[in-house]
Amino acid sequence: MGFLDGLRPSRAAQFDMAGAASNTIGLTSRRPTVSLTKQGAATGNLRVNLSWKMRTSDLGGRSRQSGRLLRHPLKLFQPEPIQAHTQAMATVDLDIGCLYELADGSKGVVQPLGGFFGDLNDPPYVKLTGDDRFGSGSGETIFVNLDQRDAIKRLLFFVYIYDQTPAFDRTQATMTLYPSSGPRIEIALDERAPEARSCAVFLLENVKGDLLVRREVQFVYGFQGELDRMYGWGMQWGRGFKATKA
Repeated sequence: MGFLDGLRPSRAAQFDMAGAASNTIGLTSRRPTVSLTKQGAATGNLRVNLSWKMRTSDLGGRSRQSGRLLRHPLKLFQPEPIQAHTQAMATVDLDIGCLYELADGSKGVVQPLGGFFGDLNDPPYVKLTGDDRFGSGSGETIFVNLDQRDAIKRLLFFVYIYDQTPAFDRTQATMTLYPSSGPRIEIALDERAPEARSCAVFLLENVKGDLLVRREVQFVYGFQGELDRMYGWGMQWGRGFKATKA
């Protein structure tokens, strides 16, 4: 076996990587839609999680450090210094929300702003579990009761920045769907929109009994009212606030 042959992954390694990747479906602009019904995942509770972290690579620290390592190779074995965040980076507060329209025509929103946390066992069959203001590992989660799928017409999941400097371009935000069975579905907010304050991430629609997830990732410069107009929800909006934590 030659030297170059030793650098090539084995067939077993290639198979293992493909098998691991099959546990996740990534929705992209080229592949924007997946059917939960055809995946056998249209029952039970669907968990929708928003997670994010601040992107420190934009600060240029790592690229500058790479240059220093070339000049001082021994520094490779020293722990990397922790970079300080600016105030704008430290205070970004992403919130998950969901506009719902039920089969009976009722409409509304589930979101931390205003304390509209919803209900899982009664209409709207959508429940927000809490408000993460700091981008912790667990993020924010909304559950959808898919056993009541016949009562659901469409759900628009979105993200907005609450009362802080717009910074979507500096966050690594991902919305992940965890069905009761089958692979999880990931949608990355990877299109940079520095001045945007909200983003419609995906639609969950009941199309003649087929539950379809469609990637949107549409950034807007306003808030829920602008998303409402974009998708034709037809609700009235006013300024809301979160309760102050003690």
